[in-house]
Amino acid sequence: MTSAGAVRTRRADRTHYLYLAVIAAVLAGIAVGLVAPEFAVELKPVGTGFVNLIKMMISPVIFCTIVLGVGSVTKAAKVGRVGGLALGYFLLMSTVALGIGLVVGNLLEPGSGLHLTSALAKSGQAQATAGHAQNTTEFLLGIIPTTLFSALTEGKVLQTLLVALLAGFALQAMGATGAPVLRGIEHLQRLVFRIMSMIMWLAPVGAFGAIAAVVGATGVAALKSLAVIMIGFYLTCVLFVVLVLGGLLRLVAGVNVFKLLRYLGREFLLILSTSSSESALPRLIAKMEHLGVSRPVVGITVPTGYSFNLDGTAIYLTMASIFISEALDKPMSLGQQLSLLLFMVIASKGAAGVTGAGLATLAGGLQSHRPELVDGVGLIVGIDRFMSEARALTNFAGNAVATVLIGHWTKELDRGRLTEVLAGRLPFDETTLVDDGHPATPVPSQPATPDLEKTAS
Repeated sequence: MTSAGAVRTRRADRTHYLYLAVIAAVLAGIAVGLVAPEFAVELKPVGTGFVNLIKMMISPVIFCTIVLGVGSVTKAAKVGRVGGLALGYFLLMSTVALGIGLVVGNLLEPGSGLHLTSALAKSGQAQATAGHAQNTTEFLLGIIPTTLFSALTEGKVLQTLLVALLAGFALQAMGATGAPVLRGIEHLQRLVFRIMSMIMWLAPVGAFGAIAAVVGATGVAALKSLAVIMIGFYLTCVLFVVLVLGGLLRLVAGVNVFKLLRYLGREFLLILSTSSSESALPRLIAKMEHLGVSRPVVGITVPTGYSFNLDGTAIYLTMASIFISEALDKPMSLGQQLSLLLFMVIASKGAAGVTGAGLATLAGGLQSHRPELVDGVGLIVGIDRFMSEARALTNFAGNAVATVLIGHWTKELDRGRLTEVLAGRLPFDETTLVDDGHPATPVPSQPATPDLEKTAS
């Protein structure tokens, strides 16, 4: 190993201390929340500020990634094939997750025996006001931004996705003339990822504030009566990831899901501390490219999955709706459940990973379809923060698995590199978050190039 390589390794190793600090901050936040709950609640802006810093970077990350992914493809048909395959897969997985949530929710009957109080009714009404559900027409029109640049400044994922796709196809059509623009956007992407790596050093502070605030606001006693739905939801998410996603990944691509989850361990810890899968979106993009999935596939699948592949959110919406209907002694028929929940899954598009988005979608959907149930949203306000962690973790795992599967199906997955990375022989560069040595489009017939073998050695 060269001296430069040794220096880079030492710098990367320092990030281990960052994630140890995150764990310590979470434990400290829990302690403060229990010992001094009133003070702990006042720390909420600390956690909110960190998540806002992350969200600030989402639009530029998505824009740069998609423009580079689409613009570097020589044939537009590849983008259409990848996008169509991804959307079909996302629809199938969301339907499966929805069905699993229905089955588990009806078996557990988590809301039986609970009664609504006036305080909870007011809380639920406030959440419904914040949710304002959209119908299908409003949702589709909302994808179109006011101006070309407003999509990048308003932080709306689907609008940024549309503008980035248009820019990518335009640069693709320009051919050699658009090459300098692509190089400029590539340099901009490096700048964006470097800023992200700087922001990540504030993760312990953000985690401490967020955890302390939620424990101080709810307390231990408030969680006991809701243990059934919370534990049931967590177990359902774990079984979905391990059995459904893991089984599909093994059967289709021959990849061990536990190795993939271990490779993404730091991202899961980040999501656990922020309760937002968006906080790990830039790192997922970088790590999937490093894993061996081509840039075009990653650039299309990951951002689209953050809006359309909401496995954890689908399970949550199903179980929470059943919980509320039973708690209010107004159970829904199977037909009513399907109608309401399909609407809420559509309404949730574009809100993946945002802390509290699932709760707002739940309240908005109930207000639109079953107004008499909306007051019951207050029943789960206290634990939504904890359930949102499971939603975010499941959504993230689903998008990681989807990226590998789409790469496999489109023959845009470097199998040799994937094996080396999951075995730990090609570590991810935590300093730059950018993989310089991975080609934009791997050659399927040569999974392990001579350059890659030298790197691995």
